[in-house]
Amino acid sequence: MRAWATLTPAAPTSRMPAVSTKEIDQYLDNLDEPKRATLAQLRDTIIAIVPDAEQCISYGMPAFRLRGRTIAGFAAFKGHLSYVPHSGSVIPRLVKETEGYTKTQGSLHFPFDKPLPKKLVKKLLDARMAEAFGPRR
Repeated sequence: MRAWATLTPAAPTSRMPAVSTKEIDQYLDNLDEPKRATLAQLRDTIIAIVPDAEQCISYGMPAFRLRGRTIAGFAAFKGHLSYVPHSGSVIPRLVKETEGYTKTQGSLHFPFDKPLPKKLVKKLLDARMAEAFGPRR
């Protein structure tokens, strides 16, 4: 089975130090429901797809890093939740898959009470990891 999870994480960089899961837990604990539950589900989905990803804080939001590169992040805002691929080219490449969502070049917005489908998260992660590490072999 070819999986991104087989990639070995690189040592943490000084720009985005690795954090314990406690900091991500604290971020989520400070949110009201249903924001908390929806983002916790997104976190679990990302971990299930890329179990070797290291949790970190990037630009003040929970993020996931693999082999020293940030591959995904999420955040809660006043009017929406966001999935952030940490690349300006991932979402524009998935126009069909992200149809129906509000989006910018660098973030995908979704409602507080409706988690992103696992299939979509996998496509977003696959696109970002292909960009960061090259196509799967």
